[in-house]
Amino acid sequence: MLSVELHTHSALSHDGRDPVELLLAQAEAVGLDALAVTDHDELDASLEAAELAPEYGLVGIPGMEVTCAAGHVLALGIHSPVSAGLSFAETLDRIRDQGGLAVVPHPFQESRHGVLEHISKDELATADAIEVYNSRLLTGRSNRQAERFARRRGLPMTAGSDAHIAEMVGQAVTKVDTDERSVDAILDAVGKGRTTVEGERTPWRISFRQAAGGAKRRVKSRLGSFLD
Repeated sequence: MLSVELHTHSALSHDGRDPVELLLAQAEAVGLDALAVTDHDELDASLEAAELAPEYGLVGIPGMEVTCAAGHVLALGIHSPVSAGLSFAETLDRIRDQGGLAVVPHPFQESRHGVLEHISKDELATADAIEVYNSRLLTGRSNRQAERFARRRGLPMTAGSDAHIAEMVGQAVTKVDTDERSVDAILDAVGKGRTTVEGERTPWRISFRQAAGGAKRRVKSRLGSFLD
């Protein structure tokens, strides 16, 4: 079994803080086997992390968190960016065209771009996997809803810290039933549902700090664009 972190953000995300080296160092420190950096609508940092990962004894899984028309979708195992703003179905197609895995994070939380505000549960069930434990949810209700849905539909399940600062990497982990330390083997096992999930909720003070830091960086970015 491998311990895999499938949902993190670096400084390249509009609401992330730390460079990929810090995320990788934290993943190594907490004993993970693999890490996916999944920045919002950005892929460059994830590709860098995947290249650097062996130096930290890790498998680096390239990916991104795509903002489709319905909400957020994790694209894992891709090599080229998937455009934002496409329909949910088209986004899944674009991910699969690259041999990637489409995982829907926090689908029941509308306030954080959960897709169920805009698509049906039948459409959600077309995803390759559902994130059923997200550490950044302030209550467990949305996670429980996601897990019940995935179990009823027989869908593979994942967990993710959704870390926006390095300290929270590994707060939620997907245990993947494979002994082969490679991107293909990990994603193949996830897609076949050979997973269990475990994790702890991000402390509310840290969630607040992550959110406040992200808001501050967004304001600075918009101000810079305006001044330019």
